[in-house]
Amino acid sequence: MKKKVLFISSTGGHLNELMQLSPLFEKYDYSIVTEKDKVSENLKEKFGSRLYFLPYGTRAKLFRYIFTYFYLCLKTIYLYFKIHPKVIVTTGTHTAGPMCYLGKILGSKIIYIETFANTHKKTATGRLIYPIADLFIVQWEEMLEIYPKAVYGGSIY
Repeated sequence: MKKKVLFISSTGGHLNELMQLSPLFEKYDYSIVTEKDKVSENLKEKFGSRLYFLPYGTRAKLFRYIFTYFYLCLKTIYLYFKIHPKVIVTTGTHTAGPMCYLGKILGSKIIYIETFANTHKKTATGRLIYPIADLFIVQWEEMLEIYPKAVYGGSIY
């Protein structure tokens, strides 16, 4: 029986990085969670019922974002119990935070891959997930100075 692994990220560059891991998907009973937008909707053709969507939210409209994020958190709880992953792999951002914390509380292993875009400073999600990650991977050796417990994995591109 294959291990249940959830791959989760927000859309855009974080999702692009997550998709670099797609050769690993077939080794697991995998699911993918991302935000719904025009780009990610196209993934439904390829991944079908293994792909789930969370609402797309941007902090540009703060008042609306508060309600969107609350809904995102509720849907995260639903998806976690539906998928019940043993491992959560994420490239970030805010979409992944609630899933990682819920998973950690309920016994999932957390693997976080810090974005390729940052070479000298922590991301907000990196700061949030670093304390709970079972494996925290950086793509730049310089980032080991900032995240001393991290593992240098090199570029996923």
